[in-house]
Amino acid sequence: MKLLITGSNGLLGQKLVKLCIRYGYDFIACSRGENRNPDCPSDRYVELDIANKLAVNHLFQSWYPSHVIHTAAITNVDYCELHPEECRRINVEGSKNLFDASMRYQAHFQLLSTDFVFDGEDGPYDEDAPVNPLSTYARSKAESEQLLINSDYSNWSIVRTIIVIGTASGLSRSNMVLWVKKSLEQGEHIRVVNDQFRMPTWADDLAWGCLQICSLSERGIFHLSGKDFVSMLEFAYQIADYYQLDRSLISPVRSEELKQAAKRPPKTGFILDKAITRLGYRPKSIAEFLELMPE
Repeated sequence: MKLLITGSNGLLGQKLVKLCIRYGYDFIACSRGENRNPDCPSDRYVELDIANKLAVNHLFQSWYPSHVIHTAAITNVDYCELHPEECRRINVEGSKNLFDASMRYQAHFQLLSTDFVFDGEDGPYDEDAPVNPLSTYARSKAESEQLLINSDYSNWSIVRTIIVIGTASGLSRSNMVLWVKKSLEQGEHIRVVNDQFRMPTWADDLAWGCLQICSLSERGIFHLSGKDFVSMLEFAYQIADYYQLDRSLISPVRSEELKQAAKRPPKTGFILDKAITRLGYRPKSIAEFLELMPE
């Protein structure tokens, strides 16, 4: 297996690189800008703008990957809402460039997607549930999914996930655990929504599942998330309690009160039966992955 990993500077990308090194997989990692992952050898890194079709084609010509795990995307939901053209250029056109090249070179193409493709009115969802995206970001992911689903090419997989948690080097974005912990440690009052329900995902579990799909030559859509279905408020309380921080600094708020640019689905969550049965996926609970977070 020769893996091409996009978005290798991101949280999931760094976890995938670490697993590839551990398992001895042949891989090339790419992101925009310089290599920010100290675990990724410089000779295994290529700077790549996925929206540049010529650059994508050149990389495939020189590398000939057998599998592509495409994690690169603009994932800031509100940023995407305010910059729809840039969102589409990266999330949709970039994905199309990579998928077209994968078809040309007969590589397995894996697209990372999101629970936000659903409207949150009837979660948790299985892989066959109809999508109904509510935001620019969600629509960009749903449109990218359709590129694969509507093609004549069958050597692909779609991995949808939910709120990925973990730590890595030089990340451009924080995550829920780090934000709550840092804020409460500094004595800051924070507001957390009490009307959104999710299944937070340990990044290492997600990386394992993505690679397992490739190693087993599985195809189609897979839902990979954590095992606990909680409100974001309850998640914040669990973080506070684990680190023995003052949960009274956390104030519940309804989504509409935050006046965010992008609409979020109220209740997502996944039915994980397919991943558990086909992949042997065993996701960690919130309590389990908090134990693994560095202090």
